[in-house]
Formats: sequence, C-alpha cells, structure tokens
Amino acid sequence: MGMRWEQIVVDARDPVRLGRWWAEALDWSVVNASPQEFEIQPAQGVTPGLIFVPVAEGKRSKNRLHIDLRPDGVRDSEVARLLMLGATRVNVGQHRAPADEVSWTVLADPEGNEFCVLGEQR
Repeated sequence: MGMRWEQIVVDARDPVRLGRWWAEALDWSVVNASPQEFEIQPAQGVTPGLIFVPVAEGKRSKNRLHIDLRPDGVRDSEVARLLMLGATRVNVGQHRAPADEVSWTVLADPEGNEFCVLGEQR
C-alpha cells in the first residue's frame, strides 16, 4: 500500500490573496479560485500543490512546517524578487550560525508564513 503527496494545506486570513501571491512567487497555475479553497499547482494536474483555506485567526507563532525553495538561478536575485512581491525577511535563529554556514535565506509570505530560499546545491 502506498500513498502519493497531493498538496499542502495553508490556513489563511485571505486565501485568494495569499494563493495568488504564492502562484506568482512560484510561477504556478491557479486550478481552483474559490475563496473557500484556493488551489495552485506547478501545472494543471501536477501535484503536489498548495491549497489555501480560510481561518478567522491570524498566525501566532513560528511555523512547525515550512517550504524550502531552491532557485534555478542565484539565490540573492530570487530573494530580491520575492521581497519586491511582498515577502519579508525573518530571523528564526539562523543568525546564530556563522554567516558562511548559512546557505539559506528565511522569508515570510504576506501572512507571515516562513519559508526558506536555499543556496546552490552542495
């Protein structure tokens, strides 16, 4: 018996706004634009995807699970692009390590969900 990873569910105050932000950030397709379940995928029918569902409360603490993204190009260029889209820099403790040991940048989406942009694969 096996299983296939279908999607990650993201709680959001504004699922449509946050889902559209992630679709632009990842260059993914919107496959369901409902305010109750806003879903994006790398391409129609390609999983895993992200689905954004409404919640009344805002984010209160550090995520227990986050997404790591590895850019095709230079990390700093992708970080700059994401910051222009509305991401913010976040310190979740990575600044305790020596600068040359940190091969990722921690950002947060417009609702405060942390994610990492990784450097070149070693």
